Amino acid sequence: MRGIQILDFSMNNISGSIPKCLNNLTNLAVRGSSRLAITHTYNVTSIHFYDYYDDEASLIWKGVTSKYKSTLGLAKSIHLSSNRLTREIPSKITDLVGLVSLNLSRNNLTGQITPAIRKSALLQSLDLSSNQMYGRIPSSLLQIYGLGRLDLSNNLSRKIPMGTQLQSYDPSDFAWNPLLCGIPLQQLCSPKETSPDEQPVFRDQEKDGLITSGFYVSLALGFVVGFWRVCGSLIFIRSWRYIYYKFLNCVYNWLYVKIALFRRRRMIDG
Repeated sequence: MRGIQILDFSMNNISGSIPKCLNNLTNLAVRGSSRLAITHTYNVTSIHFYDYYDDEASLIWKGVTSKYKSTLGLAKSIHLSSNRLTREIPSKITDLVGLVSLNLSRNNLTGQITPAIRKSALLQSLDLSSNQMYGRIPSSLLQIYGLGRLDLSNNLSRKIPMGTQLQSYDPSDFAWNPLLCGIPLQQLCSPKETSPDEQPVFRDQEKDGLITSGFYVSLALGFVVGFWRVCGSLIFIRSWRYIYYKFLNCVYNWLYVKIALFRRRRMIDG
């Protein structure tokens, strides 16, 4: 079945391991599709008159059942959730670079998330929840920029990789991982696992890394130098002091005239 693009065996009683030959589904190993709609032709008369129709399929997408027809060519999905699958996820599954949805949740899968997951750059939904997977979350997951739905509720550990993506997910997407730490979870990582520039900052923390003792010293020196550079010049240089006072006097007179004219105009208009 090299042309298959939607493989859905979810909610059955399938046991055993995931076949390693999934990479033979060559249609899933191609990015995108040359046609948005999938059209079939058929013979309607004995004189070889052909007609056609557009195929359609219903998919569970981000928890909602949706029907695809005009964009069915882009819907490339593997859905094997709610079975009794065991062992590790085959590494060859990452060769299916055209996948936009991969759901292996609610099984008994073990092993670690392979760093080669970065090859599935078109993934928009990845659900590996409710399995027995362990180890760390690979930093290569940050390279899947369009990943909108993610659920890794397993037995994962160590620090969540820092980036502009994983920290935007809800903490529930990393639930049931008691040894997992880092943003967006409230569980802080140990100093050995977190560098100074990756220290999590939560809303109840008001400490700013820029406010240090050196900052206060620089602020005090800047104030003293700036103050005496201006005021000291006026105190010790008589000509500057006369010019400064003359300038203030001119500004005062200008403001006084403007205010007087404005009040007089208001009285005349009133």
